[in-house]
Amino acid sequence: MENKTNKLVLVTGGTGFVGVHCILQLLQEGYNVRTTLRSLSKKEKVIEMLKFGGIKSFENLSFVETDLSADANWDKAVEHCDFVLHVASPIFLRIPKDENEMIRPAVEGTLRVLKAARNAGVKRVVMTSNFGAVGYSHKDPTTLITEESWTDPDEKGLSAYNKSKVLAERAAWDFMKKEGGNMELAVVNPMGIFGPSLGPDLSSGFEILKKMLDGSMKSIPNLTLGIVDVRDVADLHLRAMVNPNANGQRFLALSGGTLSLPQIAQLLKNKMPDAAKNVSTKTLPDWLVRFAALFNAQAKAIVPMLGINRNSSNAKAKTMLGWAPHTNEEAVLASAESIVRFGLLKKS
Repeated sequence: MENKTNKLVLVTGGTGFVGVHCILQLLQEGYNVRTTLRSLSKKEKVIEMLKFGGIKSFENLSFVETDLSADANWDKAVEHCDFVLHVASPIFLRIPKDENEMIRPAVEGTLRVLKAARNAGVKRVVMTSNFGAVGYSHKDPTTLITEESWTDPDEKGLSAYNKSKVLAERAAWDFMKKEGGNMELAVVNPMGIFGPSLGPDLSSGFEILKKMLDGSMKSIPNLTLGIVDVRDVADLHLRAMVNPNANGQRFLALSGGTLSLPQIAQLLKNKMPDAAKNVSTKTLPDWLVRFAALFNAQAKAIVPMLGINRNSSNAKAKTMLGWAPHTNEEAVLASAESIVRFGLLKKS
């Protein structure tokens, strides 16, 4: 077994849902961890979340202030690192009018991290991509989506976010081929990320559950989700970081199978009856969602997700890396329990 105590891992985006779970597991495993924050004022927030996750001592954790959109401090961030988990992605509080405002920072940020890592002699980078880079051009629901599949960035109706993810991942593989040197790359492509939150600032995926639980979603669109637990996404990053076979590979991260929003509504009602008393079980037909999208921003955000084939395989991560994920139901219930635990439901 390699000695983890003298290994240093950089995690980009330490305040993020996946980033902080990666830091938590690395510290639990005995690694030295450095993480990047866009502002060091967020340091206490990260420490609070890690304490909530059970970490008692922080001498193996350090922080660097950097931003994906600028060169400053990236050389400092990667200095002496054995591995980099590149989890951060540029943050947008609103959808930009010009998709390039989202695509350029995603691509340039990725290349910035890879160049700095290569120059610093990092052994392997594990990059967080997403299902949007894999499965959105796969129209035949009878064929299983695997890591061989790619989304066509020119796919009609592809969101700027998913386009930014596929172009950033493509850019990463191109960089490795042309100028990666001896550095290695592995990529993790998660589906919808649920699971326990370590703090009250919830990841965007929780918004749907929150709206279901507080009753503000009066009827439920018939969306089908592929789901993965954040604990398993972090675990997969750690496995992809050290397993020799993971070099040059991408890994779809999903629990297996799918859950529709109406099924989730039913699950919440069955397993958390007190918290779920306001959950609607009325289903909203697709045509109504499409109609509502003409004048409602939330409905408009849902339309590209209607009818997407999410019939995907997690066999590669399981067989190659020994990955054993939680079930869809466990991931969803852990999210719902976090919403309740942090007191985020409007009192009815």
